[in-house]
Amino acid sequence: MIERQIEQVRRFNRIVTQHVGALEESYLRRGRPLGQARLLHEIGPDGIEVRTLRDRLKLDSGYVSRLLRALEGQGLVEMGSGKADGRVRRAALTPKGQAERDTYDTLSDELAASFLAPLDPPQRERLIQAMAEVERLLRAGAVELRFEAADSAAAQSCLEQYFRELAERFEIGFDPARSNSASVAEMTPPAGFFVVAWLDGQPAGCGALKVSDALTGEIKRMWTAPSARGLGIARKVLRRLEEMAREVGLARLHLETNRTLTEAQALYRQEGYEEVAPFNSEPYAHHWFEKRL
Repeated sequence: MIERQIEQVRRFNRIVTQHVGALEESYLRRGRPLGQARLLHEIGPDGIEVRTLRDRLKLDSGYVSRLLRALEGQGLVEMGSGKADGRVRRAALTPKGQAERDTYDTLSDELAASFLAPLDPPQRERLIQAMAEVERLLRAGAVELRFEAADSAAAQSCLEQYFRELAERFEIGFDPARSNSASVAEMTPPAGFFVVAWLDGQPAGCGALKVSDALTGEIKRMWTAPSARGLGIARKVLRRLEEMAREVGLARLHLETNRTLTEAQALYRQEGYEEVAPFNSEPYAHHWFEKRL
């Protein structure tokens, strides 16, 4: 990063906070600051677990508690326990809170329209495209990779969605029992490793490294949630697994893929994987790749 880039980011932050009214004590003239208004939006009509709210907004637990208490005191939010786990705190909007959220939605639409109104149509389109690009890049920077237990709730959720997608995309469907193994034990250290990508407090992708022998590893279970595609998550997961492979002393990596997964093939080639002769009998594979580390 250079000084010019840092200064541009700071100028952008200043103009955005001014335009959206982040500095006002009464955001959109509703008598409360932006932080409280944002929580009403995130809680939404279905409610939300407090830990998810905290993770999504990247806020300190004490600050979130203070915001929720303020909204509770205004009769906008009620606190309760989670349905599956009584120890989990859950926030829900009261009817008054939902009405206030609807009012914020209307005022927010008006604020957004005020950004566009002074511009001619080509300028509006340029602004919208620039905003979309900024959003994509900021979301890409917010992705967090964590090594997780392969039998954790997050890992299993990713795998279930991954298997379901393969079953829909493959010409002959997909049955994990027929595929070459990548069991929980084989994805648990030191036999293997499992990475989950997190975005907005939710699992957004995964990948696994299976240690085949002293020199060789296999990349398995590479998947990105449809809502998070285009952010470079698969590339980040792949590179993190390669780092781990080097850390444990592996010299090469293998992976195979189905011919319908053209985007995966493109990624692997871009990352230095070379197509080789089949090295296993994976029934769903049409392409086999290898990379020297």
